[in-house]
Amino acid sequence: MIEQILTRKNLLQAMRQVRKNHDSAGVDHVPVTKLSELMSIDKEELTTKVRSGKYLPQPILGVEIPKGNGKTRLLGIPTATDRLLQQAVLQVINARFEFEFSESSYGFRPGRNAGQAVLKAQGYINEGFQYIVDIDLKTFFDEVDHSYLLQLLYRKIKCRETLRLIRKWLRSPIQINGRLVKRRKGVPQGSPLSPLLSNIMLNELDRELEKQELRFVRYADDFSIYLKTKASARKAGNDTYRFLKRKLKLPINREKSGIRRPVQFTVLGFGFVPTYRKGERGNYQLVVSKKSWKSLKQKLKTITRKTTPMSFDERIQKLGEVQRGWINAFRMASIQNKLAELDGWLRNRLRYCIWHHWKKPERKRKNLVRLGVEPRQAYQWSRSRMGGWAIAQSPILGTTITLERLKKRGYVSLLELYRKVSPQLNEPLYTRTVRTVV
Repeated sequence: MIEQILTRKNLLQAMRQVRKNHDSAGVDHVPVTKLSELMSIDKEELTTKVRSGKYLPQPILGVEIPKGNGKTRLLGIPTATDRLLQQAVLQVINARFEFEFSESSYGFRPGRNAGQAVLKAQGYINEGFQYIVDIDLKTFFDEVDHSYLLQLLYRKIKCRETLRLIRKWLRSPIQINGRLVKRRKGVPQGSPLSPLLSNIMLNELDRELEKQELRFVRYADDFSIYLKTKASARKAGNDTYRFLKRKLKLPINREKSGIRRPVQFTVLGFGFVPTYRKGERGNYQLVVSKKSWKSLKQKLKTITRKTTPMSFDERIQKLGEVQRGWINAFRMASIQNKLAELDGWLRNRLRYCIWHHWKKPERKRKNLVRLGVEPRQAYQWSRSRMGGWAIAQSPILGTTITLERLKKRGYVSLLELYRKVSPQLNEPLYTRTVRTVV
């Protein structure tokens, strides 16, 4: 297998993929854009070391990124060379494991995505499986047992050199704030191999749940089980807890785990609300969770903060990137009313940025006149003691910095983006919900 990994074709494909991802540099500060130069110089030496087992991975750079709840998540960034080799290994071994993964597993797999996982969960709920065992794994990527994971890998990979290489990556120290920390468990998020290794580990849980003929949905370490009665949900939850603790040695966050009803349950940023048809209870439709709305609003707020040093065109560009990504992720939900409300708030934020950028009263007066305001009125507003946010919401900017003028500068509303990617928007609500489930 190691020869298959080190073929020129496989390494070139891995290099293209790594460069496409635009990842950050590791502890050696070498960017992925320099990979082609490194490979042209050191390729023979690198492949010889890997074959002989003398290759020694460099430490992983640990970077803490903020989470939505105020806490941080530790990411591990390998060097460009290690990332290239990990991608090359992934391309060869992925096919050996992919065919045995569960149909209910949707995370980091070809042809599968988070949207499919959410629709599957909605389907189970609408079929009457409305007692949901929601289990949160406590720092899963930091708790993976290396010995057990290597045993699972050995079932499909008999190549000693490949297993030795993976073991070295698992044991590589991580550099946090300039200090090297040993690792004897865990798979740091951020490397090309970590998603596959997590799926290999949790596939054991999938097989156990399938053996019990339970309906479940898993996306990476986020999974939930769907049952018809509270008693069966309690039994399934207890059995799953014991399996995770004894077999996989993975702790559960008890505070975030429990038995939920659909209206209390969120999955991958989506929530569920019941629809009603002529007084009868119908299916559950998808909505965006409060946490996801809050996260979007915070991102938009950061970009449109008046003190953020960027031009108006840069703001519009960054807004477009955030808006398109968010709409594509949540286009299945019924959100048009909230989007319209958010659009109004966002346009006022942009008007506030423009008003702040004008700065001096005389410049404000001249610009208002150019936009069609009478000179006397423009003078009064330019000398107003009202706060900038109050003026941004006033008719003077609403009737001058109009939606049409913002569009000419590149602004696209959230609602307009949503309408472009939601072809079923004009259908009755309950019809869309049923069709989505089918």
